Amino acid sequence: MSNLHNLVFGIYPYIALSIFLLGSLIRFDREQYTWKSDSSQLLRLRQLRLGSNLFHIGILFLFFGHAVGLLTPHWLYESFGLSTPNKQMLAIISGGLAGAACFAGVAILLYRRLAEPRIRATSKPMDIVILLWILVTLVLGLVSILFSLQHTEGGVMLALGAWAQHIVTFRGGAAEFIAGVPAIYKIHLFFGMTLFVLFPFSRLVHVWSGFASVSYVTRAWQLVRPRG
Repeated sequence: MSNLHNLVFGIYPYIALSIFLLGSLIRFDREQYTWKSDSSQLLRLRQLRLGSNLFHIGILFLFFGHAVGLLTPHWLYESFGLSTPNKQMLAIISGGLAGAACFAGVAILLYRRLAEPRIRATSKPMDIVILLWILVTLVLGLVSILFSLQHTEGGVMLALGAWAQHIVTFRGGAAEFIAGVPAIYKIHLFFGMTLFVLFPFSRLVHVWSGFASVSYVTRAWQLVRPRG
């Protein structure tokens, strides 16, 4: 196993997570006026609703699907009668559909941002970079499905899961589990991890506010009294 492999898949995940968490915290503390999605709805409503819905539905499913799929120990889902090959096929079908929806959404949003002069003029470089990065990451993930269909026994899926579980539990030797997996998975992982690095410097930070909105469920009533 090369030093580069150990750096990218043994050390870089922690660098990416540190930048993701600390960068988001620092931006919220120092630049709250930039903590927004910068909606371009007023500039052009056409295509926004379809592209935005496809993108958000697809990427949320992919995020939680990857989290649950990679971090759930195989003995746990097998105890419910779900075998490793069946779990992989479930991931291929559901992930493929969500990935296709997200890809269509990103493509619409990217075309809209580049083709509409007013939106292009108000776009920051990072707005375009983050969409392109997500698009490439999605393409890599969709292409990896073709490789997964060639080994339906689930061995690669178990290796990727062992890597992710060792990373989040701060156990050493995580990079060793994926030393032999095809390159397409490694490239996809690198692009996915780098997305967390770019996160604090992009409009994606508004995702935090979306999760924080759950607190409104338990928020105290706001009393509004009329004058006099």
